[in-house]
Amino acid sequence: MADRARALSKRYAPLVPALATVLLLCAPADRGDVTAPGRITPADAASAVLLLCCLIRLVRQRARPLTLTAALVLGSLAVGFAVSTMASDDPAASLPGFVRAVQIFVLVPAALVLTLRTPRDFRVVAGSVVLLALVQGAIGVHQFMTGTGASYMGKDIRAVGTFGSLDVMGMATVVAYGLVAALALGLAPAADAPRHLRPAALCSAALLVVPLAVSFSRGAWIATAVSVLVVLLLAGPRLAVRTLAVLGALTVVLVGGAGVGSQMMSERIASITEVSAAPDRSVTDRYALWAAAASIWSDAPVTGVGLKGFAAHRDGHASLGLSSGSDTGGAGAGFQREPLLSPHNMYLLVLSEQGLVGITALLGSWAALLVCALRRLPAARRGGRHADCGLIAIGLLVWQAVDFLYADIGGPTTVLTAVLFGLVSWWALATPEPARGADTR
Repeated sequence: MADRARALSKRYAPLVPALATVLLLCAPADRGDVTAPGRITPADAASAVLLLCCLIRLVRQRARPLTLTAALVLGSLAVGFAVSTMASDDPAASLPGFVRAVQIFVLVPAALVLTLRTPRDFRVVAGSVVLLALVQGAIGVHQFMTGTGASYMGKDIRAVGTFGSLDVMGMATVVAYGLVAALALGLAPAADAPRHLRPAALCSAALLVVPLAVSFSRGAWIATAVSVLVVLLLAGPRLAVRTLAVLGALTVVLVGGAGVGSQMMSERIASITEVSAAPDRSVTDRYALWAAAASIWSDAPVTGVGLKGFAAHRDGHASLGLSSGSDTGGAGAGFQREPLLSPHNMYLLVLSEQGLVGITALLGSWAALLVCALRRLPAARRGGRHADCGLIAIGLLVWQAVDFLYADIGGPTTVLTAVLFGLVSWWALATPEPARGADTR
């Protein structure tokens, strides 16, 4: 028994920093400014430990380096960030943005590609994301039911988990990640998976619909709907039809029959397009910020104004209709007015700050990840052993690509986005499976 425990400890020890990076996001967020420059969260510290452990392991064990494809896909992003930083109006001010971008989109994903050895490792990390989502979702539902969440339409009912009113997108992002991962695990479990895995995963996905609904996050709703549809179609048309029918019935019961904020959600959905007739202040501001980002890009179309440069150039390009900030409150915090320092669209943020060089590197890298991930899926489905990993990777990548139309990086969950890209990169870019007889489950 002791020998088995030591073997398991040695086997999964390399995953501990990755698991800590995910699960430390269960801890309550600091009540200070979650977007403050240079602010390091416990999860960020764990990601630094992950990088350090990966480096030490590479040096001591002479472990395999990244493949050429992986180096090109991930390295192109670093090159784009570096070019934008050097061409910035203020390179010193852009340097922190460069470090953060390389951490999130290059270093942490590369470390996970080198750390995860088998599909079983992948599932362990993905399972930790589902666990995090269930914890945050439970807290969010409690906030909605007890009126202790963030302020929304004059009531403290918006589910935000432990992230607080200054990061209202945090819980929605975490819950959506967990929902997509749980659904994929349940739709295509490995042939040797425990019998209880499928029902547990599908029940988890169903439960996570509730906190996602009461997060009142329009972007997360849209991204989740698209990614769930993609995962279902890749899992099989017949299965997709059956699962959509069940999810539809569940949504009617929870949102309609049980009255879980149905009227507020209907108004929230309708507000996406109501800009002229009955404008929603947040929608109007978002469109104004998008226009400002496009205008900033027109001044420096090739390399942009530099990372962290949007806030400094916003006022010179924004329309008079842009408000000075957004109102936040509730979830244990008093009323505050948060400045609008980003366009809330990752693609426009990159375009304005990094120009055509940056956006080409970003879209090219993500397109390569998607193509490589899709190419591996048919063989995995035929083998019947780890198609769930492929569905998780593709579903999460699609979710992030869609959500970035309405959001950008920032806040404590940014490091979780890095873990997401690490999972996707492992599935799409990892070296071939070990020889027969090795642990490839």
